[in-house]
This record gives sequence, C-alpha cells and structure tokens, in this order.
Amino acid sequence: MRRSIAEHMARSVRTSPHVTTVMEVDLSRVLAHRAAHQEAFNRQGVRLTLTPYFVMATVAGLQAVPVFNGSFTEQGIIMHRRINIGVAVALNEGLLVPVIPDADEKNLLGLARAVNDLAERARTKRLRPEETHGGTFTITNHGVTGSLFATPIINQPQAGILGIGAVVKRPVVITQNGLDAIAIRPLCYLSFTFDHRIADGATADRFLATVKQRLEQWEG
Repeated sequence: MRRSIAEHMARSVRTSPHVTTVMEVDLSRVLAHRAAHQEAFNRQGVRLTLTPYFVMATVAGLQAVPVFNGSFTEQGIIMHRRINIGVAVALNEGLLVPVIPDADEKNLLGLARAVNDLAERARTKRLRPEETHGGTFTITNHGVTGSLFATPIINQPQAGILGIGAVVKRPVVITQNGLDAIAIRPLCYLSFTFDHRIADGATADRFLATVKQRLEQWEG
C-alpha cells in the first residue's frame, strides 16, 4: 500500500501544478444543527459526524463552479456529469479513498449513512475495489488528528482536493448593528488545492467561498 501511495503522490506532483488557497469558516450553525439532530440520526442507526456537512457544502461548490468537477487532458478539460465525492480514510497501513457516487442526489441523512458505511468497511478491509474508483473530487479531513492546516496532494486525475482542519474555538471580531465585538466561535481552516492548468486563483476562491457560505449559513 505504501508503494502504491508513494507512486500515486509522486506522479500527481509531477503531473499537476499544485496551488492552494485557504479560507477560515465559522461552524456555529453546523454544530448547532448537528446537536439538534444527532439523537434523531442515532435512532435511525446513523452516526452524524461533520463529514456529511462538508460533503454537502462541497457539492454546492462544485455545482457553482463545475470546472473543479472536471479533469485536465491534452485535448481539453473533461467535464464530469456525475458528482462522485471521495472521502479519505486513514488506516494504520496508509490511506484509502472510498467514493460516494452521485453525492449531489443525497440528503444529509443519506450522506451520513454512506460516510458511516464506507469508513467502517474501509477500516475493516471489506471495501470492494470498485468503491475506491470513479471519484471526481476528494475531501480529506486531516483535522481529526489535530492538524490545523495542510496542503493535500491532488488525487489524479481530479482537479482538486479539499482539506479540512481541526475545529478550534477562537476569539473573532464580529460586527452587529454597526458595532464591533469579540466573540468566541468554532472555526476551522479549509484548504483547497487545485490543478492550476484547469483554473486560476479567482475561480478557486469562488469555489471555496461557496463552500464556506454553505457551511456558515447552514439551514438544513
């Protein structure tokens, strides 16, 4: 597995000019929604983690900026009709990226169920080979081990990968009714590494800003 990962990572860096853009996101609404619905999900046998929220926000970003659901070729950019989101799962032996097919067609419950199932079967070595193929975009939540910020490597032949940092409460300045105040908010860094052959920084920022907006204005 390590040899396979090493070859894939080295080939990715040789293939794509990697550029990373970073934004900070306030997860207050997401955490409030999770707290309010966690018990209902548990009754249906589904553990509600933060990952499904990030998948759903990523889908919104890809729908707003579909070029990042594409792949670069010498003949032109291939635009994928289906949105298949790979979610990296860390194992003792390395990293697997099971894929949620047609993530745009699933609601939060469906995404949570898919994330639970794929992650559990990845860790118990029960994934079918085809379940790690066909992804059009990848998410890696490096924050689960305490990492605040990272610049992940693109999963070829995809156009980009979203890195999610640890959620940390920090003081921030907020403005209400024209007055500034210091408040404590649960924040995390989102790092988006993209293939510079496919798009420029302004386009990447538009994608990441859409992801950020979807999370910060979460309404279910």
